[in-house]
Amino acid sequence: MNRAELIEAVASEAGTTKKVAGEVIAAFCNTVQNADKVTLVGFGTFQRKQRAARNGRNPQTGKEIKIEAKEVLTFKASKK
Repeated sequence: MNRAELIEAVASEAGTTKKVAGEVIAAFCNTVQNADKVTLVGFGTFQRKQRAARNGRNPQTGKEIKIEAKEVLTFKASKK
């Protein structure tokens, strides 16, 4: 399911327009990206984590490269 299909599904489920559904989904995505942790009971938890710097390899040349530290967004599904 892509973003357009998600917007269409949310709009039909909620009985609203695609424009309103798109705004709601955009607001949710912005909130998840900017918050440290968002927990939806019964669905899962979105959390921002720091990934440490590490060494990697270029698969084409085999040359070792340095991968810098960065912040990533993770998702952990809740238990049913």
